[in-house]
Amino acid sequence: MNYIDIIGLFAGACITISTIPQILKVWKTKKVKEISLKMFGILTFGIAIWIIYGILKSDWPIIITNGISLCLNLIMVYFILHYEKE
Repeated sequence: MNYIDIIGLFAGACITISTIPQILKVWKTKKVKEISLKMFGILTFGIAIWIIYGILKSDWPIIITNGISLCLNLIMVYFILHYEKE
């Protein structure tokens, strides 16, 4: 692994963990009224495309960080859909 991959992993990790505080807040409060499903839907779709791009380029930092980010954003989308009904 070279320094470029390390920079890519670090940047991806920062982006990936940025969703965690919002997930934790929704999990604790069960409130999603002010959260946009459209924004998270588009973001999740974009992340899925980044994974495809990473696979096509065999770029592991892109695949790994966006794979984790996809999972976290899918959790957020689930919370929005689930708690929106309440």
